[in-house]
Amino acid sequence: MSHFSQIKTQIRNLPALKSALTDLEIDWKSGPQQLRSSRNQVRNAELVIEQDNGYNLGFSWDGNEYELVADLDCWQQAWSVNGFLNRVTQRYAYHTVLNETAHKGFQVAEQKQNDDGSIRLVLQRWST
Repeated sequence: MSHFSQIKTQIRNLPALKSALTDLEIDWKSGPQQLRSSRNQVRNAELVIEQDNGYNLGFSWDGNEYELVADLDCWQQAWSVNGFLNRVTQRYAYHTVLNETAHKGFQVAEQKQNDDGSIRLVLQRWST
């Protein structure tokens, strides 16, 4: 029996989420749009990722954070659900750090993608 799963995230900033998905070359569309499960359940999403099988997934605001909403039996992404969320969350965190530190006058001095997939950032701020 296929149905929607709602997976909690720590994602609260929609522009950073959009940037993360774009970095990962995942096509997305702004909502609100309706998602449909294979059991014809319907959920609204603020951001939708279309799948070839017509059972799209998306991110829906729950009042505190964006949840990943998907019919997991119809999952057609390049990565597993956990792999997908790990990659999206890492790129989301990256953009959140860059945005927050830029507001405080920091710039990226060095950036390195490590062999384990982590990202090393060195930030600097010039005092006047």
